[in-house]
Amino acid sequence: MAKTKEKRSFFMRNLLTILTVVGVFSGVIVGLILRATSSTKWKPREIMYVNFLGDMFLQMLKGLIIPLLLASIVSAIGSLDLSLSRKIGARAIAYYMTTTVVAVVEGIILVSIIEPGRGSKAETGMTPITGRNVTTADTLLDLIRNMFPPNIVKACVSQYRTVITAPKVNYTDNLYEWDISGEYTDGSNILGVVVFGVVLGIAIGQLGPIGLPLLKVFQSLGDVTMLMTTWVIWLSPGGVFFLVASKILEMKSFVEMMEKLGLYFATVLFGLFVHGFVVLPAVFTVVTKTLPFRFLGNMSQALITAFGTASSSASLPVSMSCLEDLNNVDPRVSRFVMPIGATINMDGTALYEAVAALFIAQLRSVPLTFGNIVAVSITATMASIGAAGIPQAGLVTMVMVLDTVGLPAQDVTLIIAVDWLLDRFRTTINVVGDSLGAGIVNHLSKRELEAMSEMPMSRIATSDPDHVES
Repeated sequence: MAKTKEKRSFFMRNLLTILTVVGVFSGVIVGLILRATSSTKWKPREIMYVNFLGDMFLQMLKGLIIPLLLASIVSAIGSLDLSLSRKIGARAIAYYMTTTVVAVVEGIILVSIIEPGRGSKAETGMTPITGRNVTTADTLLDLIRNMFPPNIVKACVSQYRTVITAPKVNYTDNLYEWDISGEYTDGSNILGVVVFGVVLGIAIGQLGPIGLPLLKVFQSLGDVTMLMTTWVIWLSPGGVFFLVASKILEMKSFVEMMEKLGLYFATVLFGLFVHGFVVLPAVFTVVTKTLPFRFLGNMSQALITAFGTASSSASLPVSMSCLEDLNNVDPRVSRFVMPIGATINMDGTALYEAVAALFIAQLRSVPLTFGNIVAVSITATMASIGAAGIPQAGLVTMVMVLDTVGLPAQDVTLIIAVDWLLDRFRTTINVVGDSLGAGIVNHLSKRELEAMSEMPMSRIATSDPDHVES
């Protein structure tokens, strides 16, 4: 009887995760059945109908990103004293930079040993590219520009990018000599919102009792958004089902795709597995002196959501909920570390871009010097920081990495055929890295957090001369 109750309790605790896993596999099975039973290729409109409910789920998650992001960062930093927020921030950034560089190095080592581009049968022109001309310098400068948006409201819906166009007279192939201008494109400027939230949180913390009413507003906004997130999370099994099924219908031929790019696909997947489930857990174990299996098990709902949506930003609400409710990570840490991590910590993307750049160079028989490889390492790290937490954002920054080794942007078409699937795996690893990072920072900051658990109120009592204890 006791065992039956224990099994039932386990089932109820993990009901959502089990349903989401069922949703993923059901989506694959239904997608394959629909492909097999149709005598003609599925039309874009028909695929859109299948994807409609999945797209609605994704839009609901994305709709929570900006309020949750801003509320989490401002309330987390505003409720900490400046010395502790600096320490937590420094620990998080140190972890992010270290693991990202390690991921890039792992990718370079793997692709150099396996050499998936040697003798590959991958063909050019699989998909026509509609990308824009871009230089590495412009990409890096746009990254800095977007950190400081001139209009925070506009930053919620658009981001700036440099546009270069060929001169009408005195044409040259040198992109650095083309005419330069700028434009705002659709898509949230997450990096700008994060920077604004950090500065606003610091300012509120500095003001003490004067800033407390505004701090409470953001804390309430964060709590309300997390409750809304809980409601949306229960829709994830159905949402993931339709997202996966539509992707199965959309792909041309899985067998043909794997024949052409199988070794490249396997190299990236192996690298992601080693980094996400060997290297990062090892770092977690060394720092926290605990095994990571339970921690990662409690994050399973977030990881499945990341795989289904292919967006670390969309899965952010789920990740924070898992960390706080199941892994007992202090909300002040999770709501500070996770939004920043979802923006700048892209281990999976960094590894993928390093492998992809060297794979294409091998495919083109372009010899790479040690300096070229170092340049790829640095650029892949910077590109992963600049990659938005949205599906296939890595393809955009991939152009920047290719430019580093003198490869044309059109070569991105060589890997597009498998990118939609790899994107889901690397997004999952991005979320693994963010989550383990939050756990590590929480462990390192535990004593200080406990010591200042009542810091906001004590700060008011000592700072406000009119404050009287009742």
